[in-house]
Amino acid sequence: MAEEQNHHLPPESPQEQNLHPPPESPPPPQQKPQNNHYQNHFPPPEMIPDRNIKECNMHHQTSEPYRALCTCLTILLLILGATTLALWLVYRPHKPQFTVAAVAIYSLNATSPPSQISTTMQFTIVTCNPNRRVSIRYDRLQAFVAYRNQAITQQVMLPPLAHGRHSSVAVSPVLGGVAVPVSGEVLNGLAIDEAYGVVKLRVVVVGRLRWKVMGLGIRTGHYRIYVKCDVLVGLKKGFVGQVPLLGSPNCKVDI
Repeated sequence: MAEEQNHHLPPESPQEQNLHPPPESPPPPQQKPQNNHYQNHFPPPEMIPDRNIKECNMHHQTSEPYRALCTCLTILLLILGATTLALWLVYRPHKPQFTVAAVAIYSLNATSPPSQISTTMQFTIVTCNPNRRVSIRYDRLQAFVAYRNQAITQQVMLPPLAHGRHSSVAVSPVLGGVAVPVSGEVLNGLAIDEAYGVVKLRVVVVGRLRWKVMGLGIRTGHYRIYVKCDVLVGLKKGFVGQVPLLGSPNCKVDI
């Protein structure tokens, strides 16, 4: 009966239909926000010009030979440095050694005024090469005698010297012969020392040297050499001839 009653209900008017709200539509699906920052800085591959890709490939290809060349040069420099260090440790040269073996005084005169000293002396100078693998050669050598830090002889040229490994060479130059001006302090000191019987003299040798590595033919450049030997001699005024050495001469070598 109910079905029959509903079947006979009159249809709703348009006004009544508008009173019912329309069915709600489902919400649209939420899209994941995109990061515009990376899009602005990294365009997609299809937007990169072919010219840029070619330039990158060419730069990569040209950098490879330079990188290999730098690697080879670095290895070569390391090998050369290690070889040089090894040679230096094995063949490194040592300074020569000097000493005075004998002294002879043939004349020693002081005059005033003017204050001058005229003397003739002979020194036997021995130089030793302590190196077992390196030889030494001297040239432009000059020698003179000083007393109380003032020269009392003129400089005299010495012949070139050369001695091999672990060897010694002796020279006996005659120094002086010409009057040299000095101060009054030097004259007074010389008179006091002669009266006491002990005179301190200094023989100075200047010049240059160079080392040579035997077997390899390697030569160094020239180096300046300055040698000073302090000698105490027993000397009385008027004595002529070889004088005794008092103590061991002290020689200092600067290069």
